[in-house]
Amino acid sequence: MKRLLGMLLIGALLLSVLGAGCINTGTTTSTQTSSAENQGSPDQIPVNVNENGNIGTSELKAYIDSIPAGQLAQEEKDGLLYMVEEEKLAHDVYTKLYEKWGLKIFSNIAKSETTHVEAVRALLQKYNLTDPTQNEGIGEFQNQELQKLYDQLIEMGMKSEVDALKVGALIEETDIEDLQKWISLTDKVDIITVYENLMMGSRNHLRAFVSQLEKMGITYEPQVLPKDEFEEIINSPMETGQGKGGGS
Repeated sequence: MKRLLGMLLIGALLLSVLGAGCINTGTTTSTQTSSAENQGSPDQIPVNVNENGNIGTSELKAYIDSIPAGQLAQEEKDGLLYMVEEEKLAHDVYTKLYEKWGLKIFSNIAKSETTHVEAVRALLQKYNLTDPTQNEGIGEFQNQELQKLYDQLIEMGMKSEVDALKVGALIEETDIEDLQKWISLTDKVDIITVYENLMMGSRNHLRAFVSQLEKMGITYEPQVLPKDEFEEIINSPMETGQGKGGGS
C-alpha cells in the first residue's frame, strides 16, 4: 500500500500511465504455494468464497474460533489492524463510486467488501484487538496513510467511469500484494485462512474490473503486481469454493 501511495503522489504521471492502457480453478499461484507451505497442507485451508468475492463469514468464523488462539507478534497485530482498514477502504471507495456512476459492479463489490471487513473483524475479536473501524464512517480512517490514499482514489475515480474502474482494479492489485506480504509474516493457521479467503475474493474482484474495462475497449495494464502474476489471475476463471482447499 505504501508503494501505491507513492505512485498516487506522482499525480499526473500515474494518470498518464493508467490512460495507456470475485473458487476452484486448479491453478496454483506462487502466493498460494507459499501459504500452503506455511499451513503444512493446502487441504487445511477452508475456503468459502463465491464468484462475486463474497466470503461465507459465519462458516469462516466458526472455523477460526475452533483453533486455539496463539500469541501474536507485533507484526501480526499490525497486519490485522491494517487489513481491516484496507478492506474498509475498498468498501468505501466502491460505495462512493457507485453513487457517482451508478455502475452495478461497484455496488456488488462494495457488498462483497463488507464480508471481507467482517472476516478480519472475526480475528480482531478473537485476539481482543480494538477494531479501528468500529466508530468510523464512510471515508474515515484512523490510519493516516489510508486516509490520504482514500482521498486520492476518490479524486481519481470521480473523473470518468473508465478512471473509476481503473481505481477498482488498482485497489484489488494492491490488496493482493498486501495480503501476500502479511501472509509471509505469520504462521498462524487462522490468520492465513482469513487472508487466503480475502485474496481469493480480491482475485475475483480484479477479474471483474478488468473484464468490465475490456468490454469498454480498454486494456488495463497492471500497476502493482508483476505482469506475469497479473496475467495468470485474469486469464483464469472466477474462483469458487466451499469446504477445504488450497485457495486454488
